[in-house]
Parts: sequence; C-alpha cells; structure tokens
Amino acid sequence: MQEYKIKRGFTKGMEERMIASFSECFGVEPEEKDGHYVISYGALKRLDVSLGEKGKTVVVDTESDMEAEDEAILDTNRRFRKYLDAVTGYNSKERAKKLQKS
Repeated sequence: MQEYKIKRGFTKGMEERMIASFSECFGVEPEEKDGHYVISYGALKRLDVSLGEKGKTVVVDTESDMEAEDEAILDTNRRFRKYLDAVTGYNSKERAKKLQKS
C-alpha cells in the first residue's frame, strides 16, 4: 500500500477525478465499496484507490498478477503512471521526490 500526496489545488473534485481517470487511463469503470474504488486490469489483479485522511492524499493498494506477460506488464505500468499523474497532479519524478521526503 502506498500513499501519494495530492498537489495543492487538485483536491477539489478529487473523488470525481479519481473515478473519471479510471475510464480515461484503463478504459474500465471502477467498483465502489465503502469509499474504495477497485478495478482489475492487465497485470493488476486488483487496484484499490481511496482518499486519504482529510482528502489531501490518495491511498493506492495493488495486487499484481505474477503470471502476466511482459507486454501486459509494460502496458499496465504505463497506464498506472498516467493514472497517478492525473489523480495527484504530480508526474513520476515529482512523486518520487515527495516519497523520498516523507
């Protein structure tokens, strides 16, 4: 499980953006349960996303499919990074920097 900070100004409409970004990035609609949005796609058996405390972070929990093909893994990783970019407002490099500071 990983918690990512959300860029200032990105917290408004966060829940709607989380849901819409699933469709944009993965082409699937998430299943909602108790504030958690869950999908299964490619090399991910389960991708569970929810808002963190006070709505200033997003909590992501994943379960990988260890038997996925290399091509599926690359595609899934690319889509996952794109999803995190859209939801947090930070690109991969900025997210890595934020995680190092934590």
